[in-house]
Amino acid sequence: MANIVAIVGRPNVGKSTFFNRLVEKRQAIMDNEPGVTRDRHYGYAEWIGKFFTVIDTGGFVTGSEDKFESEIRKQVKLAIDEASVVIFMVDCRDGLTGFDKEFANVLRASKKPIFVAANKADTPDKSILAAEFYGLGLDSEIFPISAENGGGTGDLLDEVVKVFPSEGTEDPEAGIPKITIVGRPNVGKSSFLNALLGTERTIVTDEAGTTRDAIHTRYKLFGKDFILVDTAGVRKKGKVKDDVEFYSVLRSLRALEESDVVIIVIDAERGMESQDVNLISLAQRQGKGMVIMVNKWDLIEKDSKTSDKFKKDILEKLAPIDYIPIIFASVLEKQRIFQVVEKAVEVFENKTKKVQTSKLNDIMLREIEHYPPPSIKGKLIQIKYITQVNARFPSFAFFCNLPQYIQESYQRYLENKIREHFTFEGVPVRLIFRKK
Repeated sequence: MANIVAIVGRPNVGKSTFFNRLVEKRQAIMDNEPGVTRDRHYGYAEWIGKFFTVIDTGGFVTGSEDKFESEIRKQVKLAIDEASVVIFMVDCRDGLTGFDKEFANVLRASKKPIFVAANKADTPDKSILAAEFYGLGLDSEIFPISAENGGGTGDLLDEVVKVFPSEGTEDPEAGIPKITIVGRPNVGKSSFLNALLGTERTIVTDEAGTTRDAIHTRYKLFGKDFILVDTAGVRKKGKVKDDVEFYSVLRSLRALEESDVVIIVIDAERGMESQDVNLISLAQRQGKGMVIMVNKWDLIEKDSKTSDKFKKDILEKLAPIDYIPIIFASVLEKQRIFQVVEKAVEVFENKTKKVQTSKLNDIMLREIEHYPPPSIKGKLIQIKYITQVNARFPSFAFFCNLPQYIQESYQRYLENKIREHFTFEGVPVRLIFRKK
């Protein structure tokens, strides 16, 4: 199961600061003015080898003058329902407030694992004040932290990751490839699934947002058994207005995290848009296999160079990601839709492929000898051994004398050679350089 951590609490306790620390980027807007976070922010984080999705929520409050108050409360409750773990953030400087107590009652009813993070404990004196929050009556240890400087966050995360679903959880679908269909609303995702199945498995209308949940379908094709997942359309966060759509987007992102391969459906008439790029970037960071399906290709006036121009435009917007297969299809005309699934299965095989160590060294050491790493500061860099390591997607360890001096341009050369010889189309490849 996917691991989802929701950060909740009243306004202005430092939820967005903590979110940014977890995802290691300034993604959420931070301000001392309460109520800045209204749209939900999603990010991807890792702690001691455990990967999880983080949700930054709006401040939960009642009786304020904020006209968005009721909608924020609904979406916070939805985030709690979907989360594996809830981090309840409070403020050491303000102490225990009535809003904190009121919100604790909401959390108590959720039955979810709850961790209380007493933020702004920047000094030992402030950390002592955190004990006041045992008055919330929650079955949780209180963790004094400083979201701003990182103090105490390691102790908190050590405990959070312990309650994630274990990798050994029994699942009747474990080991079966999951292929998830994602994209913006109304690009033809549900129509694509229905055309593959030959039945009205999902409701299809011209109205954006018809699909509200991630729908799983067991499917057999080309002698392979796999699961197809249709998802709700993912719009820009600023356009997600109601709580039902927020719930749908959350489920779509969860389905993406649980998938092995993602089929990104884009509209040929609208081309590659920023939200498509965001979805692909998210899938790439999570190590997913990918196929791009350009739907509604039958509606485009074409000449002999149209597809090449379209493909070039996609690759320019995705740069430096250039390994994703692009297939031009029409669900309405049933053109190349089975080719898309066939390619997705092929990408899954690439993602799970293991290269024999002797073969890897024979080929790659020859390429390295032909074009050795450039020397830096007069130092000769020697790569002596290569092996594929166990990971969620193809990852290769290069053992050398001076790993710190391997330049990015040379890393790209090595990745290109690995792709050229071993066919990793559609999947990210990671190179790790270690001291020999």
